[in-house]
Amino acid sequence: MSKKRSPLALLALGALVALPAAGQASAIGPFAGVCESGGSAMLVHVTGFKARTGVIRVQSYGGDPDHYFDKGSYLKRIDVRVPTAGAADVCVPVPGPGRYAISVRHDVNGSGKTDRSDGGGMSGNPHLSLIDLMFKRKPSPDQVSVDVAHGVRTVPVVLNYLQGGSFRPVA
Repeated sequence: MSKKRSPLALLALGALVALPAAGQASAIGPFAGVCESGGSAMLVHVTGFKARTGVIRVQSYGGDPDHYFDKGSYLKRIDVRVPTAGAADVCVPVPGPGRYAISVRHDVNGSGKTDRSDGGGMSGNPHLSLIDLMFKRKPSPDQVSVDVAHGVRTVPVVLNYLQGGSFRPVA
């Protein structure tokens, strides 16, 4: 004898099945499967979007910390569309356990070129001023380094945008 379920109970059951496991973010990007399978990766949790347009570029760095953020020295570069709501959780695979760093750039208009409307951030969320950027000063490796063991490490990054001569999160 089969049990008859109410439409409300079926709706609630369907909603539970559609939710990710508690505390687990839904990864995006071409390597999302690495995070979902528990492989060696960083799940970059990007928040603070000024606009829901354009593209975010996530780059990972490894090796010599004195060369984090040097032009062309990234390990992986991942470009994804900005989500329409919420945080962007971008999965970035790493070769194995070690120390890494992350940079994120929000290309607000999707032009592929850096302009004054763009925002950015780094692992460790260091404070940067316009002067720092003009003189190409990088934050200390101690501020931005992320230790990754086996599995997935969540790395929060808050985007900052040019406001009044310095970069700050959007209020």
